[in-house]
Amino acid sequence: MRRRLGVLVLVAAVLAACSASPEPPTAEVTSRIEYGSAPEQFGDLGVPGGIPGGQSRPVVVLIHGGFWQAGSGLGFMEPLAEDLVERGYVTWNVEYRKVGEPGGGYPGTLEDVDAAIEHLAALADAHPIDLDQVVVVGHSAGGHLSLWAGTREDTEVEPVLVVGQAPVPDLVTAAESGMGGSAVTDFVGGTPDDVPAAYAAASPAERLPGTVPQLVVQGGADPVILEPYVAGYVERAREAGAGIEYVVDDEADHGTPIDPGSDLWEAVVERLPAPG
Repeated sequence: MRRRLGVLVLVAAVLAACSASPEPPTAEVTSRIEYGSAPEQFGDLGVPGGIPGGQSRPVVVLIHGGFWQAGSGLGFMEPLAEDLVERGYVTWNVEYRKVGEPGGGYPGTLEDVDAAIEHLAALADAHPIDLDQVVVVGHSAGGHLSLWAGTREDTEVEPVLVVGQAPVPDLVTAAESGMGGSAVTDFVGGTPDDVPAAYAAASPAERLPGTVPQLVVQGGADPVILEPYVAGYVERAREAGAGIEYVVDDEADHGTPIDPGSDLWEAVVERLPAPG
């Protein structure tokens, strides 16, 4: 009888353990997740450890640059993702179809950015993502994509802030000046005279004022994306009534904004929603 009672107690304990809510992970977890069927339609979701059940955290979408060209990748943004997760943020470091890859360039690249951001709604079902605290951060050509994301309409996931780090926000001016060689015309599919409707749809400068507050950070010593070009966009945005903040480090170059130890990166972090 005692032995039978002991077995019943053991079984009850096992069943109770199985039915209890799982403990939240104590360590950071990064998972590669597809948001579409193309090989480049995926992202790395970084989740801090120790988030209590039922709680959520702000999520930062990261978009890499590389002049929209095949050969660039989300590895450029991994140091920022790691830094943000350590600070308590969820990160969604996304890849997308680029020029030279099937479906890349306009409009496919923009469709991927939209799909990646909207996929957060599905990810929130299983991950501690606060859909009311979404920030999109992009560097260089990724900065073009992040600022463009703030002009989308009829979205389920609406960012509270979009950040351009040394961005390419005015595609018409960039194309006419030969920025990046033929990178802009390769991306859009022609010159502004050839495909004006594509520039109107793809260029943040043509879609002002947008619906989301903007932060632009720029290096004064950037030899790739020149500061006067970026400042021109900021002035145009302000004249259009956009909510935009501009931070310049006179000594910073093109890579400085994606250095987690830089003042320009700290300027971004300071403006993010608090992680908890």
